[in-house]
Amino acid sequence: MQTMTPGSATLDQLERIYRDARPVALDEAARPGVQAAFALVANAAGEDAAVYGVNTGFGKLANRKIAADDTAALQRNLVLSHCCGVGDALDPAIVRLVMVLKLLSLGRGASGVRWDVIALIQDMLARGVIPEMPSQGSVGASGDLAPLAHLAAVLIGQGQARYRGAVLPGGDALRAAGLAPLVLGPKEGLALINGTQFSTACALVGLFEAWRNLSASLVTASLSTDAIMGSTAPLLPEIHDLRGHAGQIEVAREMRALMAGSQIRESHREGDARVQDPYCIRCQPQVAGACLDLLRMVGRTLETEANAVTDNPLVLVEAGHIVSGGNFHAEPVGFAADQIALAIAEIGAIAQRRVALMVDPTLSHDLPPFLTPAPGLNSGFMIAEVTTAALMSENKHLANPCSTDSTPTSANQEDHVSMAAHGAFRLLRMNRNLSAILGVELLTASQGIEFRAPLRTSARLQAVIDRLRASVAPLSDDRFMAGDLAAAGDLVATGGLLETAGLDLAIGRAENI
Repeated sequence: MQTMTPGSATLDQLERIYRDARPVALDEAARPGVQAAFALVANAAGEDAAVYGVNTGFGKLANRKIAADDTAALQRNLVLSHCCGVGDALDPAIVRLVMVLKLLSLGRGASGVRWDVIALIQDMLARGVIPEMPSQGSVGASGDLAPLAHLAAVLIGQGQARYRGAVLPGGDALRAAGLAPLVLGPKEGLALINGTQFSTACALVGLFEAWRNLSASLVTASLSTDAIMGSTAPLLPEIHDLRGHAGQIEVAREMRALMAGSQIRESHREGDARVQDPYCIRCQPQVAGACLDLLRMVGRTLETEANAVTDNPLVLVEAGHIVSGGNFHAEPVGFAADQIALAIAEIGAIAQRRVALMVDPTLSHDLPPFLTPAPGLNSGFMIAEVTTAALMSENKHLANPCSTDSTPTSANQEDHVSMAAHGAFRLLRMNRNLSAILGVELLTASQGIEFRAPLRTSARLQAVIDRLRASVAPLSDDRFMAGDLAAAGDLVATGGLLETAGLDLAIGRAENI
């Protein structure tokens, strides 16, 4: 059980919850603040003064006063009417993260819900009741209304949820897990569906996977450098110290360590007629280092958002007020998602050029065309390289900003929106594309290094090749290639490549430079 303190969650905690499906509970110290906020809301619900979302309608209908006897119906109707999500269901692991983020937000004691609401979400996580949440329908303000409504629906016994591998009606899933649905109190439906948790969860997963891919690219770039007998002079620390960017310095240091002891590198320090390598080899620290710095900056934004209260209105317990604001607007998440997309696209762009370099006999320093021992009869990695070009181009297209778009909704009441939801959701596809590109680089670089025998690469890089060869044999005669690409891409995406290489860069802290 992972105990979380609202306002203090870290990226490392959130990544472990996402990857390991850990059950989560809030620190009991949060309970008094939650109860105090609920007491203010309950009191407001019985008074004559209009308080948005407590005894009024919603959005453009906020001027409609609601009778106290209709409070429960108001909240139930809100949840059901907003269950308008479409598209494929979100990965259950990401839905779990959405639920955890909602717990963290409610636990700050500014949303006005009962502790019973928090307890039910905790119990659902512990017993594996995961709402089916459509992936489309949010414009990122007023919060992620449609997808979060599908989460809230299960809490009242509606909607659908996944339980023990089956998708069931929400009420059936709760009963099967020994849980009971709630009757929502004042403001509780609004607190559940208002907020940026869908966008933030998708952006966090986009960040986690981009970081893994970026780290893997340091390994594949080192393999490619040895495969084409590239120079390690551009990795000298003095070069990077003169520029001063922390990420660039860190990437160069890690690549030097990965390549240390390579016989291939030592074999051409003298007498090599080439003066400089192409940029895709020589400038990997500058490009990957810039991406590293960018992702770390984005990580700080998303860690802040993960701990934020983003529903509306907010209950200011100390002041005794319930006030309307705009924390539901996901502009910070939209910007973060756009920045992650840029990094993903650039990591793939430079990796694709290294693949192209290795299959081109005019540039690969005596490697056979398309890395096949019998070119002509065999095409080798010819079309694998084309596949990387297709994925690279697709990611470039997907990297165009989403946050610069906006459209008015809800009868012009919600007249500027962030588009953070689909901006973050696209990162899942982009990372899959990038893992595939890096998987092909792993295949081609390993093949190229094996053509340099009896010279050997470094011990760490050889361990990576050995790990690959446990599932993918060297390419001699042409064969069905799709399985090879899938296996190599999976080695990147699951973190197996990094584990074997012994590379562990942390998102949340800069290394000691």
